[in-house]
Amino acid sequence: MAIEIKIALVQSPLHWEDPEANRAMFDKKIAAIDDDVDLIVLPEMFTTGFTMKPQNIPASEEKKTVEWMRRKAIEKDAAIVGSIAYKEDNDCYNRLFFVAPHAHISQYDKRHTFTLAGEDKVYKRGDEQLVETYKGFRLMLLICYDLRFPVWARNTFDYDVLLYVANWPKPRVAAWDALLKARAIENMAYCIGVNRVGRDGLGHEYSGHSAVYDVLGHKIVYSESEEVLYAVLSKEHIVSNREKLRFLDDRDRFTLTP
Repeated sequence: MAIEIKIALVQSPLHWEDPEANRAMFDKKIAAIDDDVDLIVLPEMFTTGFTMKPQNIPASEEKKTVEWMRRKAIEKDAAIVGSIAYKEDNDCYNRLFFVAPHAHISQYDKRHTFTLAGEDKVYKRGDEQLVETYKGFRLMLLICYDLRFPVWARNTFDYDVLLYVANWPKPRVAAWDALLKARAIENMAYCIGVNRVGRDGLGHEYSGHSAVYDVLGHKIVYSESEEVLYAVLSKEHIVSNREKLRFLDDRDRFTLTP
């Protein structure tokens, strides 16, 4: 039996610093997603937009959002991925949650905080990578600015899918397109990027360009509009191309220090 996974990429505008409004909006979008989807991907900081003022968000909203993700995963019988502004003790993180439909929750803290926007002054960076096994696929989960740093994403984990959630602005979207394709080719993995659309509370414009690339860098889906995109990933596509081309056999071997 072929091993496949169907994913839904939710490309959406976001309500600025309003978790309740965003959860209500995504309630409707998720309810309309095909029932045979295995994985639903939301943008970076999907409850607030890319805010540098997490103090504007009540602390109770973080746990409400994680619980909301858990409920949605159960309702759709699908894993849900997205990042939120998360406060823990005296630190704030841009934290991605992977929530499986049967209570399993894992997390990843953004490694490369975006200095151009001052994210490094507000959010503490993470120092651990996350590779999640789900439905027969190994997924490496990353956030936005991480895309510019190929060493952090290098396929030394034998993963199958590289996934980025993002708030990547329109003026630099050409880099987003090029880097997503490059990450797929160099790692011989599917590469998924889920971006937002619309304007944020600071006036920054986002043009989407959410996409999925296969292991050879071919574009499977792509959009610049507010919509849900669907793609089916095939394990056979990964295995057959890696066995035929064997580029990963020649990769550099290294370890990273925090």
